[in-house]
Amino acid sequence: MASEVIMPKVDMDMATGRISKWFFSEGDQVKKGDVLFEIETDKAAMEIDAQADGMLRNVTGREGIDIPVGSPVAWIVAAGEDVPDAGAPPPADAKAEPAAAPADTAPAAPIVAKADSAGGAVRATPLARRLARDKGVDLAGLSGSGPHGRIVSADVLAAGTAPAAACAARSAPASAVPAPGPEAALKHFPDDSYTLQAHTGMRRTIARRLVEAKSTVPHFYLTADCRLDALLTLRAELNAAAPLVDGAPAYKLSVNDMVIKAYALALAATPDANVSWTEEQLVRHRFVDVGVAVSVPGGLITPIIRHSQAKTLSAISNEMKDLAARARAGKLKPEEYQGGTGAVSNLGMFGVREFSAIINPPHATILAVGAGERRPVVAQDGSIAAATVMSVTLSTDHRAVDGALGAELIGRFRAFIENPMSMLV
Repeated sequence: MASEVIMPKVDMDMATGRISKWFFSEGDQVKKGDVLFEIETDKAAMEIDAQADGMLRNVTGREGIDIPVGSPVAWIVAAGEDVPDAGAPPPADAKAEPAAAPADTAPAAPIVAKADSAGGAVRATPLARRLARDKGVDLAGLSGSGPHGRIVSADVLAAGTAPAAACAARSAPASAVPAPGPEAALKHFPDDSYTLQAHTGMRRTIARRLVEAKSTVPHFYLTADCRLDALLTLRAELNAAAPLVDGAPAYKLSVNDMVIKAYALALAATPDANVSWTEEQLVRHRFVDVGVAVSVPGGLITPIIRHSQAKTLSAISNEMKDLAARARAGKLKPEEYQGGTGAVSNLGMFGVREFSAIINPPHATILAVGAGERRPVVAQDGSIAAATVMSVTLSTDHRAVDGALGAELIGRFRAFIENPMSMLV
């Protein structure tokens, strides 16, 4: 029987995917397990296998456009089998809504949207909620036509134009001003002075998440200077002592590897800061999973070192090298970059002295690491000497981590950095 090929959901936050390359064409014979196409999500590129043997027909998923999750992109049919009638996948934007439920489970008629919880929250997609706010539509008075009665944008748009909706609508806030379109910026520049580059899925997701994080998470910042001389000496000694495997050192520690370990140990020693904020509860994590910001073409991604407080420096170093290489190649699996209990962002290799980083929920903290540089320092006896000093800035979610707790966390981090042998015992 015919097998439908759909845009799969490979990431829990994924609403759309983009086919970057088809490996087979219309009419080609494929076998189960063959790589049909590669998709580009907002985080990585992934290869999608055929789930059946047969001929590839009705290839409607075009390369380079956003396609909603669950939409058909092709069919695999047996010899002599009719090709099901299916149109091209609907266009999608960065906030595309989930695909409708299959025909055998979708309601035949709209059903009243049910509450998400005992608190009575209406089930609605994020785009539907935004449209409702913009148009002054009361979601509680709508019937949802989406899966399981969820309100989708079409329901809001229909309510906004129906005469009956007027009695349920509320006035939009006076401050609700539509976001300026590209014309507002382009009018300041001559036509021949620029080119336009379409946003990638990754760029749109980064923009959306950063705006959400900066506007909804109350950030506050703590900065500390850490002396690096003892750490640099220990790093050189450990690298010199690395055993050879097939003629190459088994590991080569970087300063960043030791920063990751120090931050993991500091979070483990400050369990009240190893948390995530939700509106209902404070999530207290049993383990420390440190995300490490990695620059990739078109953006950045944060692969996770799981249980990093319990791993050796050499294990962290080798794992980080592998994750960073696969991140830049777009080959990370979703479970390798989702979650985490804190994060590290290091711009020291670019000569940046200090900076503040934006928290990436569900994290409650992120440590911004600057360059190690020679600076004058005052010794205990009052004399001035030169030392290698690194400035770090801790950004915290003030809902979950208060000032004194943040100071405790960054103080413990500095203690591990300035007494690096304590990371080995």
